[in-house]
Amino acid sequence: MKSVYLDNAATTALRPEVINRMTEVLQENYGNASSTHSIGRSSKALLEQCRKTIASYFNVSAAEIIFTSGGTEADNLALRSAARDLGVTDIITSKIEHHAVLHTAEQLKDEYNVNVHFVDLDNCGIVDYNHLEDLLQSCNKAIVSLMHINNEIGNILDIKKVAHLCKANDGLFHTDTVQSVGHFKIDLSEIPIDFMAASAHKFHGPKGVGFCFVRKESGLKPLIFGGEQERGVRAGTESIHNIAGMDEALKISYANLELEKAYVTGLKMHFIEQLKTQIPNLSFNGGCQDLTTSTYTLVNVCLPIAPEKASMLQFQLDLKGIACSKGSACQSGSSQQSHVLSAILTEDKLRQPSVRFSFSIYNTKDEIDYVIDVLKDFVNS
Repeated sequence: MKSVYLDNAATTALRPEVINRMTEVLQENYGNASSTHSIGRSSKALLEQCRKTIASYFNVSAAEIIFTSGGTEADNLALRSAARDLGVTDIITSKIEHHAVLHTAEQLKDEYNVNVHFVDLDNCGIVDYNHLEDLLQSCNKAIVSLMHINNEIGNILDIKKVAHLCKANDGLFHTDTVQSVGHFKIDLSEIPIDFMAASAHKFHGPKGVGFCFVRKESGLKPLIFGGEQERGVRAGTESIHNIAGMDEALKISYANLELEKAYVTGLKMHFIEQLKTQIPNLSFNGGCQDLTTSTYTLVNVCLPIAPEKASMLQFQLDLKGIACSKGSACQSGSSQQSHVLSAILTEDKLRQPSVRFSFSIYNTKDEIDYVIDVLKDFVNS
């Protein structure tokens, strides 16, 4: 059976170079980076070199990169400390954020009595920046938490505009960049972001590791307590091989960014063109068909299929060896509709199946054509 992996927004395949780097580190740098002997010092040197290299891609100091277990922990670290330690009384977010932000905001509302506000969105999920400014001006001490690229519909937020709105109104800005780090350049010396979350497995690195950018002198305090690792901000023995794997994956991603971006963009545009030709009644969710407003890595489509037939779509695609998603992988197994699509689609559209297809350098046009044929056959059957 043919196998086509088009769920790269959920996770990506490890690059061979990353596997080699991690294997080497597992064999040679097994020391605890907190140990004072030579084997421990060797691991510490590697750890700090990775931190320095990763920081250089965003034009920040190494001290501002805190290694975490991934994007979810990084989101929690920033938001929980903001409410607990930084005097934040209001969280401004949107209804289409990742659950790592939405569920954390709900919990903080209960724990610390913070107010949670949702910025208005248009029917494509684009943020109303005027409403955002109004919310900032009406709050006492706010943190804005909006993701750079939406993981389900691919919308790109103007993070520079949001950051300057926050600064002008004495607010903090946290952004989840899990879908953009490794795929887009972000210059934090020009964009006054306070906190930023990233995860290695979204750019062909290992799972279980990521980082939180924490602007110096922010006052952020630990989420996890214990030892003095990560400058006292994140306790626990660092996973050196995973951090080295993330470093390698990010290095390769940014060294080849323009070439790989052009290749994956070509796949996306070919997919969109073939969908329009072969299944003319389908529609695109959010702004995903417009490369000026969405990431080049994914497409989210609503297929013209009767509701009673829709439940079989994912099953049929899986039988044909096609891996894709109806939403965030974190919601897999849930019978609930995507909260992102529920926020922007009409009831009629929600009754039709929507599917997210996300691409990487390891996909081909032949695979795209195969998926188009399978979709067309299912829609017309």
